[in-house]
Amino acid sequence: MGFLWSQLFVTLPYPKGSYAGKTIIVTGSNVGLGKEAARHYARLGASKIILAVRSVEKGRAAKQDIETTTKSDTSIEVWPLDMASYVSVKSFAARVASDLDRVDIVNANAGVARQSYNRAEQDEEDITVNVVSTFLLLALILPKLKATATQYGIRPTFAITSSEVHGHTKFPQQYAADGQIFATVSDQTAAEKNWDDQYPISKLLEVYAVRALAERAPADSFPVTVNCLNPGLCESELGREIPGFAFKVLKFLLARTTEAGSRTLVDAGGVQGAESHGTYLSDCHVAEPAGVVTSEAGKTAQDRVWAELVRKLEGIEPGCTKNFT
Repeated sequence: MGFLWSQLFVTLPYPKGSYAGKTIIVTGSNVGLGKEAARHYARLGASKIILAVRSVEKGRAAKQDIETTTKSDTSIEVWPLDMASYVSVKSFAARVASDLDRVDIVNANAGVARQSYNRAEQDEEDITVNVVSTFLLLALILPKLKATATQYGIRPTFAITSSEVHGHTKFPQQYAADGQIFATVSDQTAAEKNWDDQYPISKLLEVYAVRALAERAPADSFPVTVNCLNPGLCESELGREIPGFAFKVLKFLLARTTEAGSRTLVDAGGVQGAESHGTYLSDCHVAEPAGVVTSEAGKTAQDRVWAELVRKLEGIEPGCTKNFT
């Protein structure tokens, strides 16, 4: 009932205010929620927006569309970023470090919901893109976010687009052997047997990691807000691979427009402050995540996931996780 009420009766706040002087990165911004969030930021006067996209050609089309519709003076740049590639994530982060004077907001919106098994880097693609590369990106650009906080006396935000479907799994992989949760989640045979769980698990791991980070680096001692948000069911490109008439009917009856869903990205990135650090946001408010997160077993799973994720990130880029403190 909460889902239906949210989708049918909650009107999300229309973004307002000024983003003058701010530099904003939006990943997955050539289409869908990311593009519409970038459009809002441009409309509200952001100084610079980086459209971080896998397809530069589509990114340039999005840039032109945003410029045409907003007629703002915002400088919009298109930078390549393929979240399925650790090399691409590292290259993008290095460019952030060298080319940008400041970063005020990052909307980590790039994500996938594959309908068949594919491996990317060390894990199944949903896990690599939605979880590992997202937190690799965070680790690598945290120095720039921290420097922005110090130099400009502000509190930057890194907001991850998650989903309420994080509660649509019982996450049996939490009982895997020590150090084997990610390997178990990405096992092809097991994943294919329970494929409907795969995307929800990737969203659950995001929520776990955001909460675990904030426990170890609380808002009063950490100068960057890291949160995750639920945009609800929206018209977007994310579900383009989902087959069947039923899902199309569900979207027709209940889905928010892409623009309406994008409001949650702008809220998490540009409105919510230190009080949202480590939290899960839904309908533009701090919300309680699902029981698979808040239960005693969920806390144990969260700590195990975080420990494994830190080890994975250290293996990809040694020393990067020191930025989480």
